[in-house]
Amino acid sequence: MSAAPSASGTGGLPPDFWSTLPLGPDVRLLKADRNGLAAFDKPAGVLSHPNHPGEAPRSLLNAAYTLDGEFYEWPAPLADVIPAVTPDAAVADAPRGTAPSRLAAAPRRLWLLNRLDSGTSGVILVAASAELAASIRMLFRQKHIKKTYHALVFGAPARPSEVWRDRLAVQKKGGQIRTAAGGNIPSEAHMKVLRARRGGSPPLALIQLEPRTGRSHQLRVQCAQRHLPIVGDATYGNFGLNRDLARAGGCKRLCLHSHHTEFSYEIGGKSHHFAATAPTPREFLQALGQA
Repeated sequence: MSAAPSASGTGGLPPDFWSTLPLGPDVRLLKADRNGLAAFDKPAGVLSHPNHPGEAPRSLLNAAYTLDGEFYEWPAPLADVIPAVTPDAAVADAPRGTAPSRLAAAPRRLWLLNRLDSGTSGVILVAASAELAASIRMLFRQKHIKKTYHALVFGAPARPSEVWRDRLAVQKKGGQIRTAAGGNIPSEAHMKVLRARRGGSPPLALIQLEPRTGRSHQLRVQCAQRHLPIVGDATYGNFGLNRDLARAGGCKRLCLHSHHTEFSYEIGGKSHHFAATAPTPREFLQALGQA
């Protein structure tokens, strides 16, 4: 568990709030602002939140999660336990050696603001109050939050940058989501090539993707539609190439990463800017021979 950076002026939060979080495996706190808004770097394989009993240890926080309110909750540290108010007379009459009664502090909570698939790594946002969470979730619905992803793909894009526009179909059945082309849901993303592997087979490219819409599995399907399947994608990718690259010691994960998130928000009548970046995973660059 990585140590959390300090956050000054945390809007009434306990001083140790960010440093004592029950973080999931290898989850790292990137930053936290004075209003209680924060960003984590979620590793691949970690759940945004537990879906079933027993999944908390491999989730963003190793804590109980309430689906209706979309928040994590865990007991306050022992340091937050406070002595109960006891009349002086009662203290005087108490048997010798009796410890004063104590009151447990309210549990701590952290609201989840967006989700990443288990296999996707990178920036994920949380808020330390219900009011702030409602404000940021509204920005997501209004598409006022800019998100940038990095993806390692098989193949070579025809142009260094493109605007991808598709119409997709999203189906949810039995708790599973499947997305395909040919539907009636408009989807758009801006693509830019960042790096490419010169020589070697198969060709690989590291691309930047800026989704202008937020459809389920949108980027994975848009890449596959253009014969640029994301490395390690076991649903929409090239299974043979995935297997061969894994055998050769390459990436064995879904190579999609939420690299940067940026937006402005208002709270308490004031405007604030928030930006967080999770570095491109080293294994992406290693696969390109450019680590």
